[in-house]
Amino acid sequence: MSPAISFVIPFLNEEATLAELFRRIAEAVRPCLSPGETFEVVFVDDGSTDASVAAVEALAAAHPEASLVQLRGNFGKSAALAAGFDHARGRVVFTLDADLQDDPKEIPRFLAALEGGLDVVSGYKQTRHDPWHKVLPSRVFNWMVRRLTDVPLRDINCGFKCYRAEVIRSVKLYGELHRFVPALALWNRFKVGEIVVEHHPRRHGVSKFGAGRFYRGLMDLLTVFFLLKYDRKPLHFFGKVGGLCTLSGMAVCGYLSVLWALGEAIGQRPLLALGVLLIVIGVQTLATGLIAELLVHTSGGAQPYQLRKVVGATRRAPEERL
Repeated sequence: MSPAISFVIPFLNEEATLAELFRRIAEAVRPCLSPGETFEVVFVDDGSTDASVAAVEALAAAHPEASLVQLRGNFGKSAALAAGFDHARGRVVFTLDADLQDDPKEIPRFLAALEGGLDVVSGYKQTRHDPWHKVLPSRVFNWMVRRLTDVPLRDINCGFKCYRAEVIRSVKLYGELHRFVPALALWNRFKVGEIVVEHHPRRHGVSKFGAGRFYRGLMDLLTVFFLLKYDRKPLHFFGKVGGLCTLSGMAVCGYLSVLWALGEAIGQRPLLALGVLLIVIGVQTLATGLIAELLVHTSGGAQPYQLRKVVGATRRAPEERL
């Protein structure tokens, strides 16, 4: 029998926290289950080099609810979540970070929000226990996401989220789009909301995200903005760009024509060559990049991860993958 609730936990070198995390999840979710219902915790190894895999294998041997999906190396959080989603069997799917900063005691409140009519419930770490150099960029990034995507979340970066299964089946993850799943779900007309959750200081291990996360997030934000606004009407975007370039070119040519009419030579002027060159290079580069993103999104692209092994009952039947 398929479990009612799945937990997808990507991890990278978190051996000290995994057993404790499983225990806390089990204690929090069991009172929420109806008689006969079960849950599962799908741990996804994203290239750990410590004893994390052995810790999860021990959990899987002792508890039928625990399972391991081991990737062949470090593919990134989006790929790890995609692998976990592919193996999750529950009607409701939670995602949590493996470092114990997310508190499983919030699980009943997430489920209550789902029962209230939401399809996606995102955690909001109102009080964060992270260094300022992580908190400040995150707040700036969240403000930008709200402005560009109209997603009504104050903390889209929070890894503690809850989804109805049909939401994760409708979203394609690649690159680093994991933080934008609520935006993609909203675009697919699912109902998205958030609840305030408790956030704990990190007591084991170190953060796996550096300063480069902000730059990568901005690039993915541009991708999501384009997909949300123009995925079904790309000509509206390219029409704007083309129209602006055409008007700019006409203005430059008009200015040069006036100079030519006044008797000045314009054939050798750098303005003519520079203007045409910048317009051609800019439009071709931007159009090529956005069209490529559009093709990747609509065609699905290659699987973003490679499996090494699977331990535990995590494989969905073929009909459940549709």
